[in-house]
Amino acid sequence: MKTYVMSVAFLVFTAVSCLAQDLKKSEVPQQVQNACAQKFSESSHAKIAWEKEKGNYEANWGGRSGEDNSALFTPAGVFIEIVKAIPVSQLPAGVTQYVQAHEHGAKIKEAGLVTDAKGVVTYEAEIRGKDLIFDKSGKFIKAD
Repeated sequence: MKTYVMSVAFLVFTAVSCLAQDLKKSEVPQQVQNACAQKFSESSHAKIAWEKEKGNYEANWGGRSGEDNSALFTPAGVFIEIVKAIPVSQLPAGVTQYVQAHEHGAKIKEAGLVTDAKGVVTYEAEIRGKDLIFDKSGKFIKAD
């Protein structure tokens, strides 16, 4: 029984430590803050909420939720991607067809237009706490 309890405690700790962590601005490296301000000038006038996600830094700003824009940077300040929130209705048709067929018609909670550092555009649909990634035509790529 003791082994079981320890195993469960370890799994919970591991799961929690892998989730995004909210950060104070002072906990974000200056080069990351500078890179964000240079890449997205509109972010310098906004209140940014910072998170640490999988070892990288995520800046969130804009809109009512404060998360209409989510830009991801490495600890060295290298831009990885930006996700701009979009209405679910703006997702390619293939996304809703995929969700109906493979996710038993689950409701898409949030949608985003993702542009990576190379300019590649994909779409993100949040379902049941996970992100499904699709190409521009709505073809499923992966679950994240």
